[in-house]
Amino acid sequence: MNRLKWTIVSFAVLAAFSLTYVAAEELATLRNGIAIDEEIAPTAIPKVIDADIRAQRSYPMQPPTIPHDTRGYELNLRVNKCMSCHARTRTEESQAPMISVTHFMDREGNFLAEVSPRRYFCSQCHVNQTTARPMIENTFEDMDELLEKRSADQQED
Repeated sequence: MNRLKWTIVSFAVLAAFSLTYVAAEELATLRNGIAIDEEIAPTAIPKVIDADIRAQRSYPMQPPTIPHDTRGYELNLRVNKCMSCHARTRTEESQAPMISVTHFMDREGNFLAEVSPRRYFCSQCHVNQTTARPMIENTFEDMDELLEKRSADQQED
């Protein structure tokens, strides 16, 4: 009986594999078609855009991107380097924007005296922008572009 179970399991695995098999040439990989036994020069690490200019947001409630390099920033349970500039008490000196009031709210919408623990780790939502080329074509349309198209379509009708 045990041998019969293994035979059935083996056939099921083979059937699943044969249904999902795709030729290696058709797979998109990080090696870009380079054979596994070939060595290629690594691509350059993209540079962080450090223009210190705020980027336009693409949709409402999008977390703002970080317009400066944050390499080496300490961010753990005891220290948050971001708050040395973005805390309410430091913005006059640093000229950095204060963190949003939403960062002081708990899950029920009550305001807290300190930054909410769920909003403490800035890099969960806020990211640096880099000079990296997109890996795939970006077809995202900004909300304003969509509204303009809709307005133009309505004027044609």
